[in-house]
Order: sequence, then C-alpha cells, then structure tokens
Amino acid sequence: MFLFLIVPSAAWADTIDYPTLKMVKDPEEAGFAEEGLKKVDELIENDIENGFPGASLMIIKDGKIVKDSRYGFRQVYDGLEELEHPKKVKKGTLYDLASNTKMYATNFALQHLVSEGEISLMDKVSDYIPEFKDEADAEIKGKDRILIQDLLQHQAGFPASIEFHNSDIAGAFYSQDRERTIGLLPKVPLQYEPGKDHLYSDIDYMLLGLIVERVTGERLDTYVEETFYEPLHLKNTMFNPLENGVKAKDIAATERLGNTRDGYVTFPNIRTETIIGEVHDEKSYYSMDGISGHAGLFSTTHDMAVLLQVMLNGGGYGSEEFFEEAVIDRFTAASPTNGTYGLGWRRNGDEGSMDWMFGSLASDRAYGHTGWTGTVTIIDPEYDLGIVLLTNKKHTPVLDPEQNSNLFAGDEYATGGYGPVIQAIYEAME
Repeated sequence: MFLFLIVPSAAWADTIDYPTLKMVKDPEEAGFAEEGLKKVDELIENDIENGFPGASLMIIKDGKIVKDSRYGFRQVYDGLEELEHPKKVKKGTLYDLASNTKMYATNFALQHLVSEGEISLMDKVSDYIPEFKDEADAEIKGKDRILIQDLLQHQAGFPASIEFHNSDIAGAFYSQDRERTIGLLPKVPLQYEPGKDHLYSDIDYMLLGLIVERVTGERLDTYVEETFYEPLHLKNTMFNPLENGVKAKDIAATERLGNTRDGYVTFPNIRTETIIGEVHDEKSYYSMDGISGHAGLFSTTHDMAVLLQVMLNGGGYGSEEFFEEAVIDRFTAASPTNGTYGLGWRRNGDEGSMDWMFGSLASDRAYGHTGWTGTVTIIDPEYDLGIVLLTNKKHTPVLDPEQNSNLFAGDEYATGGYGPVIQAIYEAME
C-alpha cells in the first residue's frame, strides 16, 4: 500500500475556459487518414452483416470530434423471435453503460469530492459507514483498516459479486429492496485479506456509491446529475431513463428474454421480456432500484465524449471545472502491485495484457473502462485522444447457457471484443 495525499487548494476552481468539442470537416485536420477510418467502418459493418446487433462510435482528438458514426440495430429481437423489420440505431440512441457507470458516475463524484476536500483517499471506509465492521465470527477480518483507496483499486478483500437478487444463491443476503440492500452491504464478508490481491468487484463500487450518498446527503443519481450532467447540458445521461421521460424507441435493447439467459435462469420476480431502458445488471435493477455505484447509468456517444473531454482537459469543460488535474493524475496512476489498475480506471499496463481492450498501439498512459453490456471508453492523454464505443452486444443468443450463461453470441465478434476496433482507430492516425 502506498500513500498519496492530495491537499486541496482554495484556488483550484479559478475560472478557466476549457476546450469544448467541435466537429471537424476533414478528419485529416485532427491527424486521421480517411482510408484508415473507412477500415474501422468496414470492420464493424462486417460484424453487423454477420449478426452483430448494433453500435455507435465517437472519436475525439485535440478537442475535435473526428468521427460520429452509427451501425446496425438498436433492437433485433422481441423475446426469442427476430423482428421482421429490425429497428436501426439512431444518432441519439441511449445505451446501458453497465460498469462504465463506475467511472462516469461514481468516480466522477469521488474525484470531485476529493478535489473539494470533502473526502480523502486515505480515509477509512468506516469513517463514512460506521456499521462497516467485521462480524464476530468472520473467517477473514480486516474491515477496520480498509481505505477508500482500497475499494477503488479493487483490493479491499471483497468477492466479485453477491447475487442479492437471487434467493437461492444469496441466502441471508437476499434483497430486492434498495434500503435493505444498503443495510446488507457493510456486512458482506471478506474473501481474502485486504491488500493482498486485486479482484475486480462490484461490491467495492456499491460501497463507494453508498459513501458518495453518505457524504453528500443525496442519492447518487441526484448528486451526479446536479453536479456534472446538468452543468454540462448532458440531457441523455441518466439512471432509469424510462422514468425520466426517455422513450423506449430511443434506447438500445439488451438481453432478449429478460434476465433468464434465454430461459435457463430463474429467480423471484425475474424479467422475461426483452430489456429496453431498464438497467440490465441484476443487482442494480432488482436490489438497488436501478441506482447503484457499479451499474445503472445510460448515455449516448455524444454525452460520453463530453465526459471524456473533461478528463482530457484536466478536469473542466467550457467554464465548468470539476476536478483538480492532480486528482485526475492520482486516480489514473498505476497501482504499484498491478499496472492495469488505477483508482477505478483500468490502465494499459503490464506489457500487452490489456491489448484485448486497448489494442497494441495505445500509449502506456491510456486508461478507460468497459461495461458488460458492450461498452468501452478509452482516454489516451499521450495523443489527446478519446474513444467511445457503445454496443448492445448482449442482444444476441446465449451460446451455451448450461456451460456459461454469461457468454452471448455478440461477445464473439471483433466489435464485441473491443480491441480490434480500438486497434483499427489507432492505425488510422497519421
């Protein structure tokens, strides 16, 4: 474990005019070859022709929008039946960001609170959640020394997940009520000694979302909307879009048959219709009312590009400033024990081990995140580059539900694997 203290400056939010995104007429103005970008289109379009559902792509470089493209369909299936007329992806189609929620809701909130001096990365989790403590009969103990930083680096000791929503699996942790789930979160037992490993965990971010709520006194969705999305005029970035005036026709569909994995999985109150406009993630939907630190956010490529530009700008956009640049540097710095982890952000570290996400040409400063539903964001300060690829790859058949109910046909395409598309984008740079 290492220490990194950030002392906020009273003058950190002095008025600065930060770059805002503008569309280029010619990609070569921003250093991209037109032929190279056509190869990106061909790669994705080939996948669409062969059964991949849909995608939206935006590339930004040097504060300019280089590419804003859409491919395929936002809905191909109604249940298990193919639509006679699949519904095309549109310019403003919203996607379920899945775990990109962790970055553009929870991390943004935490980066802002650290910049404001409201929290410290070295604070103990129990400072904000007093009920966060070891049970007397816990096999592994150490919650009293877990820091906010440990949760962010996915080395706090928690399992990857607890299926709160499934009574057959969760046992005493079964909950389909947000307040009950919040009460259960501090009691989740440790799986390994804190600090001894990195294990990517939704529990870490459910707890971090709760910390944001405890510090701000607001529900996570309300806080991030008021603090970031409204000042940035991002009208298509939100939790629970159907409850906030967005129509289903403007949102990409995810799983074909609810959360049943084509009829193989069941649990109480399980959805069985094609999911459109409700968060796919089971813990978020059933156990957290769609509002959680780990999943639940929806957005478009345009709105996401603005959020990426905030990071590339060093913390602000236009006349708005949200983070100190030193805070961004800290959150995106490599963990000393695993170079692919920053504080929440995933990094292009460890000599090619992240090529599946970043391709082989991204700089070693590149960072970003993925989402289970088929989303990836890449931020590369070395090239002043941002990439947003949003897909609905889970809107496809489950390949073999008896062997792996989480592997969908969409996962097997180049576009669904992310890396090949990201590689082609880097190759298009001149």
